[in-house]
Amino acid sequence: MIDRAHVLDRLNEIVDPKSGQGLAAAGLVQGLALSASRAGFMIEVGAGDIALYEPVRLAAETLLAALPGIERAQVVLTSQADPAPYTPPEGAVRVRRGARLSDEAKAGMTPARPPSKGENPAHVKHIVAIASAKGGVGKSTAAVSLACAFRHLGWTVGLLDADIYGPSAPRMLGSDADPKVNADKKLEPIAAFGLKTMSIGFIVDEGAPMIWRGPMASSALNQLIHDVAWGSAEAPLDILIIDLPPGTGDIQLTLAQKLSLDGAVLISTPQEIALIDVRRGAVMFQKTGVAILGVIENMAYFVDPSTGEKVPIFGEGGARRTADDLGTPFLGEVPIDIALRQACDDGRPLVATDPQHPISQRFIAMAETLAARLNAKP
Repeated sequence: MIDRAHVLDRLNEIVDPKSGQGLAAAGLVQGLALSASRAGFMIEVGAGDIALYEPVRLAAETLLAALPGIERAQVVLTSQADPAPYTPPEGAVRVRRGARLSDEAKAGMTPARPPSKGENPAHVKHIVAIASAKGGVGKSTAAVSLACAFRHLGWTVGLLDADIYGPSAPRMLGSDADPKVNADKKLEPIAAFGLKTMSIGFIVDEGAPMIWRGPMASSALNQLIHDVAWGSAEAPLDILIIDLPPGTGDIQLTLAQKLSLDGAVLISTPQEIALIDVRRGAVMFQKTGVAILGVIENMAYFVDPSTGEKVPIFGEGGARRTADDLGTPFLGEVPIDIALRQACDDGRPLVATDPQHPISQRFIAMAETLAARLNAKP
């Protein structure tokens, strides 16, 4: 791998137009990611300085591309304004662990304020977020499967992998293609199994850590949303599925505040330790005016191959009960299934490659339910 110190020394040959220092010495080389064949970082400046630093960005990208062994170089120029602090509305619902909500509280799960009128990408009809608030519950598997299910139903579908720190869509879709820039200077999404996809994983190597602070990650995500040619006037995108990272932090708030989401689907396993975070996620969406379209229980049980008996490894029915508590539809159970796991590891989504498989049929049925909730057809 190329030496990090050498790269920083070379970047200091480029002068910061404001401080007169080298680029690295001025602290403008943020999130430097290096691998055997790729190099990239972010320059974050004030909103009024974008034009001033565009030549700097270009010079830095040219320098990186000329380094021995570098096949792909990318320098992202961005600005980040601090969002106004959010004050929860009076009467916002708080959900305690294990609590069952009253009818009054369930009514409170409707948006506590009108949904934000954020600017959605051009020529995209519907946007649905897939969220878990907790890692390790199969959210990305569900996001890819639902995207393929909508495609099976005849929709034109985009899939945005919004997990800047741990992107998984490239692996699950079996693609490591490089995004191209079109005549309008927008990234062309990567085509995979009939989907239009984009992920930071298409830009950096799979093993490269994204050591970025929250505002940097939010800025990168904003570019993946708005600087990608998701649709056109002649061929609009019916639905954009956004695979959110776990948690309820900067990236989730950025999406909830800057986009007009049609709603969110919550993914959980049955046990209480996962459902705690689901409830937190539900309250976050409620506070930001995003409707919850439904709850999916993943890893609901394992079928013993010798007896056919359902074994509830992680407990039983927790996500269904939580959906009832939240007053939102329960979309269905997905059992632990070797074929589903293998398909994701192999980069060949089960719903796309074997739509008649029982697991695929479950996801297709969920997509049909979501389409009805969206009151939309392709």
